[in-house]
Amino acid sequence: MHEHIDLPAPTRSTDAFDTFDTFDAEALAAFHDTSSDGARRRTSFLRDAVEDDEPALDPDQRWSTWSSVEKGMRGPEPRPGWVVTADAAIDTDLGVLKTGKEADVFLLERAVPDDPGQFSLLAAKRYRSSEHRAFHRDSAYVEGRQVRRSRDRRAIERKSSYGREAAAAQWANAEFAALTMLWSAGAPVPYPVQIDGTEILMEFVGEHASSGEIDGSPASRVAAPRLARVRPDAGTVEAYWDQLRGAMGILAAHGYAHGDLSPYNVLAQGGRIVIIDLPQVLDLVANPHGTDLLMRDCRTMCAWFRSRGLDVDEGELFAELIAQAW
Repeated sequence: MHEHIDLPAPTRSTDAFDTFDTFDAEALAAFHDTSSDGARRRTSFLRDAVEDDEPALDPDQRWSTWSSVEKGMRGPEPRPGWVVTADAAIDTDLGVLKTGKEADVFLLERAVPDDPGQFSLLAAKRYRSSEHRAFHRDSAYVEGRQVRRSRDRRAIERKSSYGREAAAAQWANAEFAALTMLWSAGAPVPYPVQIDGTEILMEFVGEHASSGEIDGSPASRVAAPRLARVRPDAGTVEAYWDQLRGAMGILAAHGYAHGDLSPYNVLAQGGRIVIIDLPQVLDLVANPHGTDLLMRDCRTMCAWFRSRGLDVDEGELFAELIAQAW
């Protein structure tokens, strides 16, 4: 049994979690532990203290999971200023943005109540287990990929319940890793905030404002349209083409191809494009289908740009990307 130590009640501060009067020895140890485990324990103690005095959260709310994810599961540094890291933040589901074959994407608000400076809108991508999804091209994309834990690899091969969950986590981890690598390299992709199991939280790309400029109004909560849905003028089409070539070039220079690139997974936010849906990013060398899938990406995107009046050639784009890869 832990020895209990009575301490004077702390002075009231503006911190939403500074609401308790006593700690036990275990709590004190957590507050002096600078490790990631200590951070998770502190969060648990603080939330328990607050929940004694605060009303329960709504069914569509939860406490921010930022502090509870393991080290390495948060986005790359330097982090954008709009990323909310406070333990006092609350996550609120605002509805579905998109349903897909392997995952659903939800709009999520992460904010500290009564603090306008601690607010962000995020896209929460939640992968389904293998038995609840229809991503039928698995085999072509995963060739050459390594599953770190032999237990997971065997479970995935047996298609056990655990294996189905491990497979979903594998796709989520692959996308988070791709987003982290590409964002750090300067590619136009959403900033990856964190990954927690099969849920990825990333920058929400809105129609009227970038993250950090979102004012919370209904208009700013509309997702940017997909490239397939827009009719840009000639100058904007050329600007989009230059951005796309640059993004594909960054991927190729790191030895990768998107593998499923189309006008339906490129967003058009004003004058810039943002590439999304990256779980199947593949190694051009390790995957025997790598160059074929890269050529398909080139063919698909060039067809769209030609339909918008731009004279582009998939063979030239492919050769340019292969040169950057090798």
